[in-house]
Amino acid sequence: MKKLFILLFSFLTISVYAEAAAEGGEFRPGDMITHHIADDYSWHFADGVVLHLPVILFDNGQPVVFSSSNFYNENHELVPYKGYVLEHGHIYRATPEGEASHDKAGLIDISITKNVASMFVSVALLFFVFFSIAASYKKNAGKAPRGLQSFFEPLIVFIRDDIAKANIGPKYERYMPYLLTIFFFIWFNNLLGLMPGGANLTGNIAVTLVLAAMTLLITVFSGNKNYWKHIFATPGVPTWLAPIMIPVELIGILTKPFSLMVRLFANITAGHIIILSLFSLIFIFQSIAVGPLSVAFATFMNFLELFVALLQAYIFTLLSAMYFGGAVEEHHHEEHAHGEAH
Repeated sequence: MKKLFILLFSFLTISVYAEAAAEGGEFRPGDMITHHIADDYSWHFADGVVLHLPVILFDNGQPVVFSSSNFYNENHELVPYKGYVLEHGHIYRATPEGEASHDKAGLIDISITKNVASMFVSVALLFFVFFSIAASYKKNAGKAPRGLQSFFEPLIVFIRDDIAKANIGPKYERYMPYLLTIFFFIWFNNLLGLMPGGANLTGNIAVTLVLAAMTLLITVFSGNKNYWKHIFATPGVPTWLAPIMIPVELIGILTKPFSLMVRLFANITAGHIIILSLFSLIFIFQSIAVGPLSVAFATFMNFLELFVALLQAYIFTLLSAMYFGGAVEEHHHEEHAHGEAH
């Protein structure tokens, strides 16, 4: 099945190049790669197969709703519509000449973009999967798992025992809903992004920023007195070093979720860029001899990305659990040190 996806993706890429060549244009791999990994107001599944998504604007408080297809004429060229223009993936007010004014004061854009639509798809898929699993647990109580339940139960138990319990301790149960949600949300969206026509949701830094911010908020609000004491009065550190240590510790609170955000964004985006670049070699060299080698490397990268999709979900969940564990941990090192001294 995965090889079928790869072949289909290569055909989609070839069709884009063929269209550009037929119009006398030049194949630009950078434009093609940016088009696939960037967010958009239309969802391109294949050449000629496009889902135009709704544009939802609030212009000085006035709602404006229309289909993104209105930005294109019969020749697929961008045109102004209702006083707005689409330029480089952003909507601006149009000038009388039909150009972008770049004045967005009072213009709020809450449109359903490709990434937002993909997120809706993944959330619907998650609801379907886990409502089905919950129903199976009720129906087969005390029996061996079956169907979807048998596939996902080992993963759920692994997250509970090897991630939550091992890193958080006795208070792990309160964090299980978040850890399970974040793991499967990232994993599902990583896999959906590898499918032909898939959106690069977890390769969008705004999405990874929100996920990392959620981990940060849970960590901060879970922090006990020992957690904050370690930050504002680090044990074993002289008092005169407090003006230096406190800012360092506070910066450390922010750098941890920052690393979560950048790691997920960079790894997923880099994988997409490498695969698309390998396919682009066929058209850059314009040689059939390069084709088999390029497809072979791209196929290998696709299989590697399947592993990366799971690995990145695991790392994000593991580090989140470690941060939660550090926030709720009861420190007894001073008492132990005192006992050892005697």
